Amino acid sequence: MFGKKKNNTPSYDKEHEVPALKSSICTGEQTAGFLNLETNKFRDVMLIKSPADLEVFKHTYGVDELKKIY
Repeated sequence: MFGKKKNNTPSYDKEHEVPALKSSICTGEQTAGFLNLETNKFRDVMLIKSPADLEVFKHTYGVDELKKIY
C-alpha cells in the first residue's frame, strides 16, 4: 500500500519480439504491439486512434520504427 510504485508498463523481449503496427484491411483500425519472431503471434498493447497515440507508444517503449502487418 505504501511501498514503491511498480512499473505497470509491460516490457518486451528485444531478442524474440519486434514492435509492430497491425492494421485492419477492412476498417483501417490500427493496433500497436509486438510480433513474436518464433511463433509469429501478435501481442496487442494499445489501440492507435491518432498520430499522438502512436508517438506515445513509441516513447513508452523506446521504439523508432514499427513493422506494419495486416
